[in-house]
Amino acid sequence: MRFRLGEFYKRLFLFGWLCCVLQWGVLAHAGSDYYHHTLFDNSVENDGYFDSDGKASAPSSLEVFHKRLPVSRDIFYTPPNALRLKWRSDPSGGWVAQIRLIRFRNREINFLGDTLFFWCYSVEGIRGSALPLVRLSDVDNNFTGPVALGHYVSDIPEKKWVQVRIPMDAFQSISMHTFVPSHASEIVLTQSIGDQVEHTLIVDEFKIDRRENEAATGTMVDPALPTPRNVRAKGYERHVDISWDTVPGRAYERFIIYRSFDGRQFEPIGIQPPGTTRYSDFVGKTGVKAFYKVAVSDSRYQVSPFSEIASASTRPLDDDELLSMLQEACFHYYWDGAHPVAGMALENVPGDDRMIALGASGFGIMAIVVGVERGFITREQGLERLTKIVSFLEKAPRYHGAWSHFMDGDTGKTLTVFGMFDNAGDLVETAFLMEGLLAARQYFDSASTAERDLYVRISHLWETVEWDWYRRSPQSDALYWHWSPEWSWYIDHRLTGFNETMITYLLAIASPTHPVPPDLYYSGWANQSEVGVIYRSGWSGTHEGELYVNGHSYYDIKLDVGVGSGGPLFFTHYSFLGFDPRGIRDRYTDYFENNRNIARINYEYCVHNPGHYVGYGKDFWGLTASDGAEGYLPHSPTLRYDDGTMTFTGALSSFPYTPTESMAVLKHLYRDLGERAWGTYGPRDAINLGLNWISPSYVGLNQAPITVMVENYRTGLIWKLFMSNPEIRPMLNRIGFKADTGIAASPAVVK
Repeated sequence: MRFRLGEFYKRLFLFGWLCCVLQWGVLAHAGSDYYHHTLFDNSVENDGYFDSDGKASAPSSLEVFHKRLPVSRDIFYTPPNALRLKWRSDPSGGWVAQIRLIRFRNREINFLGDTLFFWCYSVEGIRGSALPLVRLSDVDNNFTGPVALGHYVSDIPEKKWVQVRIPMDAFQSISMHTFVPSHASEIVLTQSIGDQVEHTLIVDEFKIDRRENEAATGTMVDPALPTPRNVRAKGYERHVDISWDTVPGRAYERFIIYRSFDGRQFEPIGIQPPGTTRYSDFVGKTGVKAFYKVAVSDSRYQVSPFSEIASASTRPLDDDELLSMLQEACFHYYWDGAHPVAGMALENVPGDDRMIALGASGFGIMAIVVGVERGFITREQGLERLTKIVSFLEKAPRYHGAWSHFMDGDTGKTLTVFGMFDNAGDLVETAFLMEGLLAARQYFDSASTAERDLYVRISHLWETVEWDWYRRSPQSDALYWHWSPEWSWYIDHRLTGFNETMITYLLAIASPTHPVPPDLYYSGWANQSEVGVIYRSGWSGTHEGELYVNGHSYYDIKLDVGVGSGGPLFFTHYSFLGFDPRGIRDRYTDYFENNRNIARINYEYCVHNPGHYVGYGKDFWGLTASDGAEGYLPHSPTLRYDDGTMTFTGALSSFPYTPTESMAVLKHLYRDLGERAWGTYGPRDAINLGLNWISPSYVGLNQAPITVMVENYRTGLIWKLFMSNPEIRPMLNRIGFKADTGIAASPAVVK
């Protein structure tokens, strides 16, 4: 396919031979800055842009795809796509096209600039008077009156990109409350004159920026911009991963990735914001050799000289190689995508680049251990990263030994994401972190000075968590999730199972310095009191399993423990990334078998598909919590918590429980759904085929469990490491775990 590239790329190709020599440094994440200017750059969906709407009143017409604006894949300004407006205006009709900014978790809507910029292109040309009217609305649904696009651009010539520049003060508020330009969230294009002529306009790159950052004229190559170095390409079965070194400075706005199939004619295929130094090119078949170059582009769309060429070929992969591919892709979220100062995992990408997540970082630590073992990185690199993380944690604020759920990756300061009262210690997230650190402590156990030092420092962090403080009082029969020096126990969230928090009780009982009595496992986690009944039935909407034990069958599968049909699958993952439940049982169940049954129930629910959602079946299952098209939902196998959104970590992190069924999902998402389901860090977070919605971001809690649980399925590595900690066996014995007769027991349990 030949792309109509406009003057931007034509000029770039003429100057691709230029090069420059630069000093290299470390780049802090700059994605948040990018999203303080960008309203729209590309659509994740290939056919209709989900965050848009189109509607016409006859006899006017507007082309739509399932009520969304169509995506243009062959004509764009920045790759890989743009939006297409195709309309016919009649004096007695009308049409409206709404383009909303992508809303991902923790996106701050605070645009910086005095001018609205966007690019327009028309094959046949459009005179200015026929161009649409433009309105803006903000996050509070305040809105402006119309601005005539033709007032700011005379005509759109044939086959030439034109940048539109409209001062933000040209948009006058007409809503009851005042429109706030910095909180803009939607561009509304509407019919102007009714000329009864069909027009097609391609629009791209909507952003708010300073007037002086209008597109440059003349040569588009700026030799002063840094050239990406050490570009690498690695081929898999249907895609090629391209990566490059961090680029210094902040004087650029995007990376541009180019591909050639002959090594001579390169065409742009995608962009990445600053701070993201990876790109996944899904070519869709085996036996393809491709060549790649990368350049940087600034806010005026000037570009750097090209990088050196890297090439790779796709090839068939067997099942074992597919698993390695999957693990490595997810691992890179925690390696390349980590905060540059803290070394810890970001809550989501894209997202707020300051915001590191404690639990996701614990999971990421285990993924890094897998990365060392699998050869994705060297042992020295893994040790260096763990040392950076531990150094950060040693300096970060602690609240009776617990850290906050979210912290500023530069300073360690607590970030109050969930409101003013959640401003200090989070015991559950601390437990997830310690689960990872304790596994890493056992892995980096050589006699080298650096590894011995890491062992001692992790041990100190572990021994200074005051688990007993979070009991609230010596008489309490449970642990509590939060404590704050300002608000004390105001949140009052008692930890009650069955859910993701089991590991908190296990570690609190195992603590060598601040333990809680083993009885709390049954009085707190597995309690059968009224407080537990109210808690379980309250969040689930069912009385089945409200006493912790369940005993009901779903699709002829008996569930010993769990609320309703088992809940979201992350209940079977988070505590069991390190804790190996195989062949042991407490008073109520063998948790490996119980988890397997929860996964099997989830699978059967999706196969039976009582909600009649698109795509559900034997190779498309695995309901678990994620952000969906309408926000967060703890997706689970009940009609109450199922909206058609599939979160891939559900099935893929269940490999130890359902290897055949999980492999079917991997092959389907990779070979059938392809680029819709696979991106920079492997499987996209979630997808809703019925709504034609694809998650625009990756989430730290979801990628690492895939890497870790696949490894536990393949070798049991992380299970072996965590269970080898000397505190674990005595803890399980004190609780009363026993070997399950006839089943191979976890090595940490005395037989």
